Amino acid sequence: MLDQDDNIVLGISACLTGDQVRFDKSHKKSDFCMNQLGQFVKYQKFCPEVAVGLPVPRPTIRQTERGDLIHISRPDGSMDVTEEMHHYSEKVASKISHLSGFIFMKGSPSCGMERVKVYYEHGLGCRHDGVGVFAEHVMKANPNLPCEESGRLNDAHLRENFVLRVYTYKKWQNLLSQPLSIHALTQFHSQQKYLVMSHNLAAYKELGRLLGENSHQPIEQLAQQYISGLMLALKKPASRKNHTNTLQHLQGYFKKCLTKSSKQELSEQILAYRHGLVPLMVPLALINHYLKDYPNEYLKQQAYLDPYPKDLKLRYGL
Repeated sequence: MLDQDDNIVLGISACLTGDQVRFDKSHKKSDFCMNQLGQFVKYQKFCPEVAVGLPVPRPTIRQTERGDLIHISRPDGSMDVTEEMHHYSEKVASKISHLSGFIFMKGSPSCGMERVKVYYEHGLGCRHDGVGVFAEHVMKANPNLPCEESGRLNDAHLRENFVLRVYTYKKWQNLLSQPLSIHALTQFHSQQKYLVMSHNLAAYKELGRLLGENSHQPIEQLAQQYISGLMLALKKPASRKNHTNTLQHLQGYFKKCLTKSSKQELSEQILAYRHGLVPLMVPLALINHYLKDYPNEYLKQQAYLDPYPKDLKLRYGL
């Protein structure tokens, strides 16, 4: 777990914080971002449309396909800010290495991560496969940065997964602030064992092989390969089946300590979780309780057991 003094800074579309920067001078304040996650992180706000000089309020702009190019302009082609938007987005994207994640506004022609409307030049409908210009530049220049859309954060699994990736990435950033070594990378990987296992067991083994078989590589190159593999493995939310497998592995550490009835209780709660009868927090609470009674230094360091602040209560919905 990170220290309380370890400030996490996330990029965020300004309208999600309550800033009245939308075309109609409204906002899209996110309760989760501001009133829940906002208790534990700091935000750096961005509104690309205002940044390139568009007024508030303003006529709506959208993405329109003209030839081989996507333009950002009013429906009639006026107020075209395509060039300005790309310039601003490239500039920002190259200067946000301090961020540990980014939350974008859903559907925005500048900030949408996916399924943004792209209109055809002659106004005959649109397709829904666009990406906001600003979001695209940010994600392309920072491929390992955890990114999510406001709308998708309404899903309990996607919300938990995003926060988990943010906190994991922040730990990685902290690791990079110290002199790198193969030992430090291996130790970091060891701490992520059950976290990665709960998402992708094959990825955990592959990352281990990467560190074990390529220690001769320049450490910076190896570190880049490692974090790319790690963030890719964590990008898909963990399944109930994989969580169950991970919990059963953790259960094995207590087989010589627990009484028969305690073992049975833990087994029953893990299976109850597997069948959707209890949330993930129930078997995890038991494991954490037993860890206090029967300390194990290796387990104590596992990110899986304490990936982010408990007060967020994210695992109660899984």
